[in-house]
Amino acid sequence: MGVPIVIGTDGSDEAARALDWAAAEAVLRERPLHIVHAIESRPNTAPLIARSGTAEPTTCVGRRVLAAAGERVRERWPDLETTTVLVTGETWQALGAESENAFELVLGSRGLGDFAALRLGSTSLRMAERSTVPVVIVRGDAAEGGEVLVGIDPVREAGAILDYAFDAAALHGARLRVVHAWQSLATFLDAGYADVEQIEADLRRAVIAACRPLRGGYPAVDVVDEIVLEHPVTALSRASREARLLVVGARDWHWTSPRLGSVSHGVSHHAQCPVAVVPSR
Repeated sequence: MGVPIVIGTDGSDEAARALDWAAAEAVLRERPLHIVHAIESRPNTAPLIARSGTAEPTTCVGRRVLAAAGERVRERWPDLETTTVLVTGETWQALGAESENAFELVLGSRGLGDFAALRLGSTSLRMAERSTVPVVIVRGDAAEGGEVLVGIDPVREAGAILDYAFDAAALHGARLRVVHAWQSLATFLDAGYADVEQIEADLRRAVIAACRPLRGGYPAVDVVDEIVLEHPVTALSRASREARLLVVGARDWHWTSPRLGSVSHGVSHHAQCPVAVVPSR
């Protein structure tokens, strides 16, 4: 069956939606599903085993969360190979350890432990920053029959991002829309310093060149390239309304690391479909 798809769950409604997405993905990819629930361990507290008076209820809740998640999967996808595990420690560290060798890690956009007003939960954001495997943040509604949308900067290395996007498009039999958006370019155009058609043609050639190595491996994937002269977060978030999946890279170029790139951070908060954040190789 190969390496698993890992899903982190806390029993929230957001986690249930992410679980459904992960299970359906695992069936399509013919991969096992590994469900993880983490019990937070706080600093300056005794080990759980030594604090049975408080640990037992927490552990029991965790086991019930996993049991409910497993039952939900078995009812809907009875033939899917599914495992569950209850782990302790900081949630992001536990998820990182459990998904280290996974195909991808799937999370809800916001869980029980995050402020309701936040668009993106702290655990999802931290995992998108630090994970060594793709992280899918399940938010919005995947448009049935919608395109796979990928945002790239052809000047930077986009191989891993495009690999994931082409593979997802082939898996779902979907059109792949490759988008490059750059708001700062509009400023130069408005000031009359550039030829709009020439710049757009040059950018399109760069996007086509970035995709060329993968087209031969995915001949059935219909690829559309789009150059948009506006802020990338705005362009990608708007396009995500009709998409089944949005794929972006994990990081822009920064001196500090780990840090989620500004575009990836923005669309993770504002996209209206599931977002796959793919780390560079």
